[in-house]
Amino acid sequence: MATVLVLGAGIAGHTAAMHARRKLGKEHRVVVVTPNANWNWIPSNIWVGVGSMKAEKVVFPLAPLYRRKGIKYIQALATKIHPEGSAEHPKPSVVAQSTTDDQAEQAIEYDYLINCTGPKLNFEATPGLGPDAGYTHSICTPGHALEAAKALRVAIDRMKAGEKLRLVIGTGHGTCTCEGAAFEYTLNLEQVIREAGVRQNAQVVYLTNEAALGDFGVGGLMLTQQGFQTESSLWTGSLFRERGIEPILGAHVSQISQDSITYEQLDGTVHQLEYDFAMLLPPFRGADLKAFDASGQDISDQVFNPAGFMKVDANYAAGSHENWQADDWPKTYQTPAFSNIYAAGIAFAPPHQISQPRSSPNGTVITPAPPRTGMPSGMIARAVTDTVIDRIKGKNRPAHAASLTRMGAACVASAGTGAFKGSAAAMTMHPVVPDWDKYPETGRDVKGTSGEIGLAGHWIKAMLHHLFIYKAKARPLWWLIPE
Repeated sequence: MATVLVLGAGIAGHTAAMHARRKLGKEHRVVVVTPNANWNWIPSNIWVGVGSMKAEKVVFPLAPLYRRKGIKYIQALATKIHPEGSAEHPKPSVVAQSTTDDQAEQAIEYDYLINCTGPKLNFEATPGLGPDAGYTHSICTPGHALEAAKALRVAIDRMKAGEKLRLVIGTGHGTCTCEGAAFEYTLNLEQVIREAGVRQNAQVVYLTNEAALGDFGVGGLMLTQQGFQTESSLWTGSLFRERGIEPILGAHVSQISQDSITYEQLDGTVHQLEYDFAMLLPPFRGADLKAFDASGQDISDQVFNPAGFMKVDANYAAGSHENWQADDWPKTYQTPAFSNIYAAGIAFAPPHQISQPRSSPNGTVITPAPPRTGMPSGMIARAVTDTVIDRIKGKNRPAHAASLTRMGAACVASAGTGAFKGSAAAMTMHPVVPDWDKYPETGRDVKGTSGEIGLAGHWIKAMLHHLFIYKAKARPLWWLIPE
């Protein structure tokens, strides 16, 4: 009997657990350790955050589903990994602390470990950032999104009373990722205030660490649209001009007060921006996991990078931007030091950024971190799980690969809701990480990198919301729906 232990139950973790349970016999155990009681379809949090969707539409409880599927579910926060075992547990194990009322600590033994812990929302990186100890709002969780919607409603009421307000959306640190979520939220917010009849009283500002609009942490795109090629910076800029959205680019937010945002730009200048409502995304860190050898010695630096993400089969010694190659990126996501440990989704450490690294004259890093969410997370998790299943079944064949330099991805970014008035920007890219040797002109296959915007995109976005929640709930034939 083998035990597959999955840490985290987001897109990557849930995908890994469900496919492992479906493909392994009942004599094998699948265990999920996650601090969360609910699964959340994060891409729809933007709609919760503007009041267009109820929070209960983007979540469902994990315990009943895992009980039905025969997956052991432990609601706890993993804190320590003992890859060689410990004095108390000779087999490899993970120590986790319950996030329920008892707060009990337990060790869970495993034969194979798949780390899908996702990000730690690092609001602490910027003083004053975040909804808990700061002054800004977030859409990273359903709870955060609900609070953002309430604050937006207050702002709309103030504008209806005749006040003129500045609404700021974007990134709250120079190394943030997920600019796509900020982009979506900006366009949805603009639609909501327009429909509320207060657009003339609102200045909408998009504050981002991107050096150019449409960078999205992937270095920008050369999009094919109706047979013509358009840079994503021009494409995104036109969307903002049509809606009167004012971008501030290449910005690192360094301090936030109750009514002012201090930020530094790539030219080294420092500015203050007064605001009345702000939704700023935080940078990500890895989960607070430590690793120890059999003697109890801390070996975390062998397993994780300084930001807390797990090292895998990537080239972390590529050096400067001029030396970067497609082969730097991982293929199997196996941890080099331990053959039975893998990482998927945001949990794995990228070898370097995808966007060109940039710093201000003051040495402040202002460059988007690589996105590793959504479709790529699911595809990586499935490949890793298939490798683990092969090992358990004794199949002597190479590990399954899911390199971001060979993988395409699709993104449907909402630009406003409504069956007849909604809109969305549908984008595809292939590959996610540019391969300049294979595609010397743009780094990507121009035939597989495209962008369209319109009502049809909204219908696709709405369909995907229902489709992926159907898949996550393991409804009949769920596995036929691709990642």
